[in-house]
Amino acid sequence: MRPATQSRHAASGGWLTGKLVVVTGASRGIGAATGAAVAAAGAHVILAARNGQALAAVARRIENAGGQATPVPTDVSDEAAVERLFAKADATGQLAALVCAAGLLTPALFPATTSAVWDETIGVNLRGTFLCCRAAFAAMVHGGEGRIINIGSLSGVYATEKFPGLTAYNVSKYGVIGLTEAIAVEGKEHGISAICLSPGAVDTQMLRQANPALRPGLTADDVGELIVALLDSRLAAVSGANIPLFSNA
Repeated sequence: MRPATQSRHAASGGWLTGKLVVVTGASRGIGAATGAAVAAAGAHVILAARNGQALAAVARRIENAGGQATPVPTDVSDEAAVERLFAKADATGQLAALVCAAGLLTPALFPATTSAVWDETIGVNLRGTFLCCRAAFAAMVHGGEGRIINIGSLSGVYATEKFPGLTAYNVSKYGVIGLTEAIAVEGKEHGISAICLSPGAVDTQMLRQANPALRPGLTADDVGELIVALLDSRLAAVSGANIPLFSNA
């Protein structure tokens, strides 16, 4: 049973209370912040990321705060690993929501972008999101409803400023936005909603890799709290939308 003192969110009885949520990329940055925020809102969160040690540390912090968290080390680009992740979710309960925050960025100017860099970036950022969304979609159809939030980027938004060295990353995030739109179309008849959040400069390790000169306007906690607010809202009304996040102003 969930502790009665879970949090102010859980006490308010929002949509997330008592739900099962999978969060990928949960060992750091936006994923870790989202996992903590979702658990504080009263959900049981299944945390997925490649770094098992860091993932376990995030789970301990959530549990020490009175939340429920299950760490499942997962490489989202590996189909078999994703199948194991969602089998664990299925054994735990009915999946209600998925947040795909797993991502990587390897800076390389276009002529120096190797096939290995391209494949790894697309593999985690786009293929990984596809694999997780597909598995979650099937579980949500069975449950009669579901909510999916994918993390894109302003780097994947038309007519926003782009920076050199991010070709593979930019393409992967354009793909995530398109994937989200497709999921929203097919999910409507099943009660499944999907949206994409496309942050700009968030104070994370990935931002420092991409462009150390950029000044962050958002923290990972800002994004995590927004994700909770969206999951707790009538998400169907904006299903298919891509929401750009320029700052915390």
